[in-house]
Amino acid sequence: MEGEEKAKPRICIVVPTYNEKENIEAFVRTTEKVLKDYGLDGHIIIVDDNSPDGTGEIAEELAREYGNITVIHRRGKLGLGSALKQGFKLAISKLNADVVFQMDADLSHDPRAIPDMLDVLSSGYDVVIGSRYMPGGGVIGWPPLRWFVSKGANLLGRGLLGLRFRDITNGFRVFRREAFRLLDLSEVKADGYDFQVETLYRCASVGLKVREVPVIFRSRTKGKSKIRLLSIASFIKTTFSLFMERLRKRRSRRSPQPIENA
Repeated sequence: MEGEEKAKPRICIVVPTYNEKENIEAFVRTTEKVLKDYGLDGHIIIVDDNSPDGTGEIAEELAREYGNITVIHRRGKLGLGSALKQGFKLAISKLNADVVFQMDADLSHDPRAIPDMLDVLSSGYDVVIGSRYMPGGGVIGWPPLRWFVSKGANLLGRGLLGLRFRDITNGFRVFRREAFRLLDLSEVKADGYDFQVETLYRCASVGLKVREVPVIFRSRTKGKSKIRLLSIASFIKTTFSLFMERLRKRRSRRSPQPIENA
């Protein structure tokens, strides 16, 4: 009927954690306030890799308090990529989410950006990326080396994979439910920092409509960064592997097709 209020989408926010006891409570309370203030139907999925600092136990206490939090306890540090995939699958198959966010627990991804990202998604896009490197976006608190590594990774990935986005490595993203019908998560092999570039590459490859919106990224003030030299090496390896896959597909499209007998 005319004037009838449109049903609000069911939102799931997937948050991988490992040793985030100093941040997880502040993240959850800030996110819950945003959901309440904007009248959003939201559910938080915390995927904890058996954090030795007790992050999982704090998450369970918050789950009992709020009632809209699911905590997945894994047997060990199994990787960012597998944590996100497990959370995505739960959001879609069990919680019937209409849209799925991925966010970090260290407050570098500001929950107050959630409503704006939802508005952009609802305007006809399949995936929305929070971009640090477009006008209006930015990074606060990074040392020069961290900034250099991030910019270098973006330049490498964009150049080799033909991605036209400014920020292909930020993990603040939201997916429409329907995006997972084309994005086959089983094809995504990357499991660390490189998970972000591989998922975006595969989104673009299957024709999903992706949009960037500016966000301010604040460097963590508590806890330790998970980025290590091994993560950077893995990112480079994955990017070159995807580049070779891209070349093979281009050559295959150019190859003449055999003529079948009538």
